[in-house]
Amino acid sequence: MPPASTGASAIVLDAAVPSSAASSPTSPDRLAPGGPGYRRMSFALFVAGIATFALLYSTQALLPAVSASFHATAEQASWTVSAATGGLALCVLPLSALSERFGRRQMMTGSLAVAVVIGLLVPFAPSLGWLIALRAVQGAALAGLPASAMAYLAEEVRPKALVGAIGLFVAGNSIGGMSGRVLSGWLTQLWGWRVAVGAIGLLALACAVAFHFMVPAARHFTPATLNPRALAKTVGGHLANPLLRRLYAIGALFMTVFGAVYTVIGYRLTDEPFSLPQGVVGSIFLVYVVGTLSSAGAGRLVARLGRRGALYLALSTTAGGLLLTLADQLAAVLAGLVLITAGFFAGHAVASSSVSRTATTGRAQASAIYQSVYYLGSSVGGALGAVAFHAGGWAGTVALGVLALLGVLSITVYGTRAARSERLRTENVAPMHN
Repeated sequence: MPPASTGASAIVLDAAVPSSAASSPTSPDRLAPGGPGYRRMSFALFVAGIATFALLYSTQALLPAVSASFHATAEQASWTVSAATGGLALCVLPLSALSERFGRRQMMTGSLAVAVVIGLLVPFAPSLGWLIALRAVQGAALAGLPASAMAYLAEEVRPKALVGAIGLFVAGNSIGGMSGRVLSGWLTQLWGWRVAVGAIGLLALACAVAFHFMVPAARHFTPATLNPRALAKTVGGHLANPLLRRLYAIGALFMTVFGAVYTVIGYRLTDEPFSLPQGVVGSIFLVYVVGTLSSAGAGRLVARLGRRGALYLALSTTAGGLLLTLADQLAAVLAGLVLITAGFFAGHAVASSSVSRTATTGRAQASAIYQSVYYLGSSVGGALGAVAFHAGGWAGTVALGVLALLGVLSITVYGTRAARSERLRTENVAPMHN
């Protein structure tokens, strides 16, 4: 989900499986490749992923045009993105809990319908304040999709086919986030930002209609009684775990960098000395393909370097990319964006997958907390990145990114030292027992 988080699969592959899904994993009426309903289900979740992330980031590539339309600063316009991701961050956990009571399919259908209706209203926003408010509600509505989709797949698909099914949903996330930004960029250049976001709304409407008619009915969902006290206890337990806290902070800080860079990059590239047209700026988001490759290779990276070694490489790659974008040559800026994207997605994939391995109970809640702080990082990063840009230009945004990466570095160094101390303590205790 992440932006379109191509690393999202690392969060959910083993984190969002509810207990009801594990009760009869080999049930013959579960969906499997080649069986009835599997293709419909795959297509339905694929288009839902496209709609979700096309809507969530629909204004990010066209912020300079929004600023010009409302005579707003970059800081003010950036809230059209930050409000959406912030709304999603705040509502992921409560909506995932509601899906346990009212059903995954119902939650996904309702959330997508509300988000699409708001998406069709966004082009008619009379002021920047109204636009930000609509985007906040839209983000909150979209929060019902990610966790519910993962739980639906875990309950309805045979375990051996689960990775492939989730992969298609994540692919929809990635394609939606990337294509939405590219499409809106060119449409803004031709007909203005209102036409662009309206087109994204119509695309999402088509996806929502296809999803409604294609997604199979849930056969293995068992409604659960809402228990806020038990939920609070589980969440509190995760937040009390030092390693999980570090992983949550790493995910949020990486996303702060990424949110700041991609919220402000349009202003840098449409301004001197580049003066690129809006369509070309929107096409810059094609660099997300690099993120798909780096997140997919994160597992091999961890196998070779270890989790902390992979994090050190990811943050150094991201930092190198940030510094490279300071140059006033377009080739250098593009190369820097490639490095930032590759480093971010690798770091996100390592941190998110480590959450599911660390949480021994309540994995769905552990994953939901990660998604909450992850998108909160996007919201904060976009807002602060714009503030830094207003105060110090692109160098100010880069400085904010470097500061966030120093936070990742300090957390990772602390974790490395804590792990080394624990290993030495264990080694010293072992001879005493011998």
